[in-house]
Amino acid sequence: MKLYLLAASGNAYKVRILLSLLNVPYDRVVIDGEKKENKQPAFLKLNPRGEVPVIEDDGTVIWDSAACLAYVARKHGGEKWLPSTPEEMAEVMQWIALAASEIQFGLQYGRRGARQGRWTAGTLEQCQATGRVALGAMEGRLKDHPWLALDRPTVADVACFPYVETAPEAKVPLDPYPGVVAWIARCKALPGWPSR
Repeated sequence: MKLYLLAASGNAYKVRILLSLLNVPYDRVVIDGEKKENKQPAFLKLNPRGEVPVIEDDGTVIWDSAACLAYVARKHGGEKWLPSTPEEMAEVMQWIALAASEIQFGLQYGRRGARQGRWTAGTLEQCQATGRVALGAMEGRLKDHPWLALDRPTVADVACFPYVETAPEAKVPLDPYPGVVAWIARCKALPGWPSR
């Protein structure tokens, strides 16, 4: 398996986390963002959106972090990480949806804007407001539960983790969210959890 990534990509980090937790061997293919390798024809054949992560596995090509997580979870983690029963799958998927909405447009884009001066989803204040919606939803769950779904680690936690952990880089302090802070520590304590 190959994982195409940009070194600083939180979305690629999600996939790295799951591969590491499941002890799946893979080769890292680091794309040069400065040279815009991800926008060149060779890469666009893998992902027409020109974004990372992309997985290439035995002739199968998967792009988008949520799709990559689903592929790895079902192929190597089975029911534990992404269950197939309707109720349990939906419980996991609602948090993956949060990762692709309020977390992305709030915490991810706020971080990118603060670090790179690229503002594609509003001002810092707008991103922060959107990010706080995500953190509030997560705190509501995590104040009484150890994990986001099913009271065990799943791809829900992996999908939400990278840009929640870096919320302070979007100038959103995590102090008002003690359940989220404790959850971050629990995630990082899982055997095989990789560093950024």
